[in-house]
Amino acid sequence: MTHPHSKRLPRPGVALAAVAALVAALALGATGEAGAAEPAPAGMSAPAAARWTDQAHGFASLAGGTTGGAGGKVVTVTDQAALAKYAAAEEPYVIRVAGTVAVQPFGSDIVVASNKTIIGVGDTGEIAHGELHLNPGTHNVIIRNLTIRDSYVEGDWDGKTTDFDAIQMDAVHHVWIDHNRFTHMGDGLLDIRKDSQYVTVSYNQFSNHNKAFGIGWTTNVQTQITIDHNWFTGTKQRNPSADNCAYAHLYNNYISAQVADGDPVWTYGNWSRGRSKMVIENSYYDRVQHPYQADATAELVERGSILRKTSGRTDEWGAAFDPRDFYDYRLDRAAAVPALVKKFSGPQRRIGVTLDVPGAYPTVQAAVDAAPDGNDTPLTIAVAPGTYREKVFIPASKPHLVLRGTGQNRSDTVIVFDTPAEYGGSTGSATVRIAANDVTARNLTFSNDFDEAAHELKGEQALAMKTTGDRIVFEDTAFLGNQDTLMTDSPKLNVISRVYVRDSYIEGDVDFVYGRATTVVERSVIKALTRGSTTNNGYITAASTWTGNPYGFLITRSKIVSDAPAGSFHLGRPWHPGGEPNAVAQVLIRDTWLPAAIKASPWTDMSGFSWKDARFTEYRNYGPGAAITQDRPQMSDEDARTHTVTAYLKGNDNWAPHARH
Repeated sequence: MTHPHSKRLPRPGVALAAVAALVAALALGATGEAGAAEPAPAGMSAPAAARWTDQAHGFASLAGGTTGGAGGKVVTVTDQAALAKYAAAEEPYVIRVAGTVAVQPFGSDIVVASNKTIIGVGDTGEIAHGELHLNPGTHNVIIRNLTIRDSYVEGDWDGKTTDFDAIQMDAVHHVWIDHNRFTHMGDGLLDIRKDSQYVTVSYNQFSNHNKAFGIGWTTNVQTQITIDHNWFTGTKQRNPSADNCAYAHLYNNYISAQVADGDPVWTYGNWSRGRSKMVIENSYYDRVQHPYQADATAELVERGSILRKTSGRTDEWGAAFDPRDFYDYRLDRAAAVPALVKKFSGPQRRIGVTLDVPGAYPTVQAAVDAAPDGNDTPLTIAVAPGTYREKVFIPASKPHLVLRGTGQNRSDTVIVFDTPAEYGGSTGSATVRIAANDVTARNLTFSNDFDEAAHELKGEQALAMKTTGDRIVFEDTAFLGNQDTLMTDSPKLNVISRVYVRDSYIEGDVDFVYGRATTVVERSVIKALTRGSTTNNGYITAASTWTGNPYGFLITRSKIVSDAPAGSFHLGRPWHPGGEPNAVAQVLIRDTWLPAAIKASPWTDMSGFSWKDARFTEYRNYGPGAAITQDRPQMSDEDARTHTVTAYLKGNDNWAPHARH
């Protein structure tokens, strides 16, 4: 966008914390998101995490931790060939399983190599008739949110003729098995064997099976394993059986509906075998034969569990170990376990892949690059508090991304660069560009800190953000800049893109909210910065709406503030890029507080185009800068009923991002 040369006087740097305080004081903004962890019951430890996070806990979190494929490319697979290819690759991958992958031949293995995350998309990712197999030496593997089912061979209840487990691993280390459903397989559902170490098995469902979960098959005493919040239902034995484990920590597990076939020995709950040291805490056993038992050579400590209509052995002897010597953990009341485990175990629709910056990816752009092309489900890039001096581009091939700052406030996480239009044009100046559809940003600050007061350039436009995608949402975000701070655009003139900005902050001086996208700014603060003039400090909007689009910019239920002198700022002017006659600005500012800085005649001409030919209106504004005059067109009550947030955003697909508030 070309403008007359503009220069504002130097001003003190805007403190991001002060901006957040301003918005909070106006009751227009929202604070950052926090985890939804439940409070700990009385007498229990404080929760270490929410019901699910993307970080391993328990023994899998020790000795360097378990991160799976973090830092690698993200791929989505829908067939056996692709799953087998990426699972066995040498390099790290985050492998998302979408829908059902049916394995052939029946009962075959899919080998999983080191540094992999295999995760179901939503709650419908499945592997049918096949096994995930981890060979000796494999390490750093996460398997989450999957159903692995149905390799049972009819008549082979004891699993003596087939070895079709759901997951089998030998002599591995650092493995996290989380939120899966295992059912109706051959032999075992989960076999962790031969000196495997640093393993956590959490929030899984084991069902419709004989030998559910075995650990050991070794004479060595090395395995360290955490087993928590799992549901064993319709199983007979090995719930689990732990043989020669150095440390086996079982807590908050639920065993119910045990198979009752009259077997006096091999129908049981938990078994500490060999020289295992086992600790059981706050679990719930419902109609279970032999709830927990221990060999004479093993140790078993139990505390806080509930036994309902059980029979048989409940062995307790030896000191075992104290799990808190190794890690912290949340411990739920045993009475709450059935309801909690029924609700939260197994695949969950809201569990997805989160790409952590800088934990797994050093930059925001690196995380964007790792996201799969053609992504069709939300994929979150979680950005830790800090200042990221980089330029970020989300191409059209990577839709459905969520950029989320993880700090308490949006000012905690800043993406910033300092390119002016002189170097690369207006688009090239943007700190962040979003060309993809269905992108959401929350709890972040986007900034272009090019100092126009310190430079004499022809192209001083310096965008913090440019969007061309459709269905873009900004919630609790800040956009900092001077000229051309926020551009919401579309791929071409007669293509309509929609942008929704809520509970946010936008600052600038010249045309700093502009473009041709249908854009709603709601419940936000817009700050018009002074350039040191007593007569003309700039223009808030510069819309270039396609003449065939009835909806351009809507600023509603917001507050415009300014440090400029009274009567020195315009609400906007019509931008016709390249003299395009069919770009006819449409701007409605309604139900919004206006400062004294707003001119009495707030709309003005641009590049030979009269503001009177544009579609500029106000409706029910208030504050010292609000007035009704001949130069301030007011929308009628009748038209205002069709110029709502819903009307602007609805489109042909009934998009309504505002409806969830």
